[in-house]
Amino acid sequence: MADDHYYPMQSSVKVGLKGVCPRCGGGKLFKGYIDVAEKCPVCGLDYSFVDAGDGPAVFIMMLAGFIVVGGALWMELSYQPPYWVQAVIWIPLGVILPLAILRPLKGWLIAQQYKHKAHEGQIG
Repeated sequence: MADDHYYPMQSSVKVGLKGVCPRCGGGKLFKGYIDVAEKCPVCGLDYSFVDAGDGPAVFIMMLAGFIVVGGALWMELSYQPPYWVQAVIWIPLGVILPLAILRPLKGWLIAQQYKHKAHEGQIG
């Protein structure tokens, strides 16, 4: 991160949603769906600092779980539809919603790590 002063500060939300480098905003952050690349192909930023851990998964479980379970309970209490209707609506949503928000959320958390120079804690 020695060359950071040559690059203007990027919005962590924008680079996270786009899945691009948090330093230059141009290179790809991911080499697969959620696999982080080794370095930025544009500015050469080494992505070895990346450690999103379980953060994206926890946030997604809370957000998607609230939407899916809350929606299913609301629908059941309000309309009492047959169980197959509930299954047709909420099972696909329970799969699609987490997959749709996983990559942008992981990108945002990585951008936040870069912005705040976060690193693993050390004892001693």
